[in-house]
Amino acid sequence: MITLQQDADGFIRMTRHYPASVRIRIAFNDGSTGEFSGRVLNNAYDAAVAEFRAGNGLDAKGFNRAPARRTNAGNKVDFVPVHPGMGE
Repeated sequence: MITLQQDADGFIRMTRHYPASVRIRIAFNDGSTGEFSGRVLNNAYDAAVAEFRAGNGLDAKGFNRAPARRTNAGNKVDFVPVHPGMGE
């Protein structure tokens, strides 16, 4: 089992997908804990990536199709928002 801690802003650090069957325990700021499958957290990660790409004008693969003016090396998401009733 993997244990993650929610930060003060309501996010967990997640830089990759977890296996779908793994159980992950999250310790929330309010003192409660929740146990989720890897599939639920992977869906939250995918939603965070999609929101990041939409907010920054990127396509579905994370590329900027505008003429090249500068490179965007920060084309990834490291923090995913979570809440206690997630995935139910």
